[in-house]
Amino acid sequence: MEARATEAFPRLQGTKLVTSSIDELVLPSQLAATSEERDAPKGESSFPRSDKEENASHGDAEAAAGSSLLLKPWLLPRISNWDEQRQIWREKHPCEGNCNNYKSSILLVSSSRPSPCDNSHGDHIMLKFMKNKMDYGRLHGIKVFYNMAHLEIDMVDYWSKLPLLRTLMISHPEVEWLWWMDSDAIFTDMTFEVPIAKYSDYNLVLHGWEQLVYERKSWIGINTGIFLLRNCQWSLDLLESWSVMGASKEAREEGGRLVARALSDRPLFDVDDQSALVYKLVTNGEPWKSKIYMEGSYCLHGYWDSIVDKYEEMMQNSRPGYGDERWPFVTHFVGCKPCAKQGHYNETRCIQQMNRAFNFADNQVLQQYGYKHLELGSVMLEKTNR
Repeated sequence: MEARATEAFPRLQGTKLVTSSIDELVLPSQLAATSEERDAPKGESSFPRSDKEENASHGDAEAAAGSSLLLKPWLLPRISNWDEQRQIWREKHPCEGNCNNYKSSILLVSSSRPSPCDNSHGDHIMLKFMKNKMDYGRLHGIKVFYNMAHLEIDMVDYWSKLPLLRTLMISHPEVEWLWWMDSDAIFTDMTFEVPIAKYSDYNLVLHGWEQLVYERKSWIGINTGIFLLRNCQWSLDLLESWSVMGASKEAREEGGRLVARALSDRPLFDVDDQSALVYKLVTNGEPWKSKIYMEGSYCLHGYWDSIVDKYEEMMQNSRPGYGDERWPFVTHFVGCKPCAKQGHYNETRCIQQMNRAFNFADNQVLQQYGYKHLELGSVMLEKTNR
């Protein structure tokens, strides 16, 4: 990674796949922040806040019932003029990012643990799923960033994506959208493209249903395993506000109690990023609600257990390009935990179906070269008529 002396932003150069090291990534302090802020301990900052930020924080504070643990800003240094900084940078670099092609303004981001998997099959599955994301990015001209570093040691598991996304956002002013995708999710329609123009008035796009979130207050009304986040001040504010429940073990425990009381179907355990976002929306929806699009017209998050046994039927009766239940865009193996010793579902079924999902998608790549898998459960290939 090259850091130019004349620019405030570290750049990703060369290949489209970049695996980070923590020394390369943690460079947001190069942004225009005061020295007092850079030296401030976590949870304290002398950076001035806008009225909008203050109101949002007060609303979150009321929802948290005065919890001191859930009032601390975590992702620092705080930035309040990002849209202006980004616009200045883009005017100086008019053809970086999305000059000719909107897809070049999307950065696909995924991540896995920095240490070997506990499950003996896990690293091989992670490699296959990473290859799948690389293939999709190559086919569609989308850059891929794969992370294997913890940027905030206290923000573990599903929370680790938030500091990563913030770091990438401020390091890549040329990128308009960051597309987060869990490591256990795989593209299974390699031709479908996200209708990005549809979201011109929104800053966050995720799979979900407004009725489940706002009327039933269900913590599974959305899925935060795959989402698109616009590179803007609104998103920086959201990440800061969203992160407070995941900032420490104590905050996650207290957050778990809060969401269990506020949401209709959330069991009592440490808060996760998904239930924290639902909690935020149902207790203090503005200024967030109006800029969030809950997508249900295609499988941005396709629940694996209702999909994987239908692959052969899809191959016989349909074709890629729909992205919906006829040929799902994404198959997400929620609960399988391929890198852990034990998940929520039968390990044998999970591993078997993950391999089938990979081959289902891989056939769409191999067909360009005149090959396909003998069957979805096999690594063996056969030639096809091109």
